[in-house]
Amino acid sequence: QVQLVESGGGLVQAGGSLRLSCAASGRTFRFSSVAMGWFRQAPGKEREFVASISWGGFTTRYPDSVKGRFTISRDNAKDTVYLQMNSLKPDDTAVYYCAAARGGIVPDVPNAYDYWGQGTQVTVSS
Repeated sequence: QVQLVESGGGLVQAGGSLRLSCAASGRTFRFSSVAMGWFRQAPGKEREFVASISWGGFTTRYPDSVKGRFTISRDNAKDTVYLQMNSLKPDDTAVYYCAAARGGIVPDVPNAYDYWGQGTQVTVSS
C-alpha cells in the first residue's frame, strides 16, 4: 500500500510564498522509480495540473498558469517531492494534491497517476 502525505499548506497573502511537501511511503513502493505530480482543485472546478517531475528529477513540466512562479523538485533519498510556490495569487487558492505515476515521464493528466494524497489547503488572500 502506498501513502502520500502532503504538508505545508496554509493561509498566505497575495505575493507571498509557500512550500508544499509530499512524503511517500509503502513497503514495496520505489519512490525513485516513479514520476510525481502536483494537482489542485478549487471548489466547483475540475482538478487542474500544476507540475510534474520525472523519476530522476531531470525533467519537469508546468502549465502556463504557474510557469515561472512554481517549482517542483524531489529528494529521492527522502522519498519526498516539493512544490515551491512564489508570487501567489488569489486564483491559486485550492486544495493541492500530490500524486505518483508508475508510467510516463512527466504526466499532466489525472488519469495517468496511480496514487494520490489526501490534499492540503492553500488559501491566498487579496
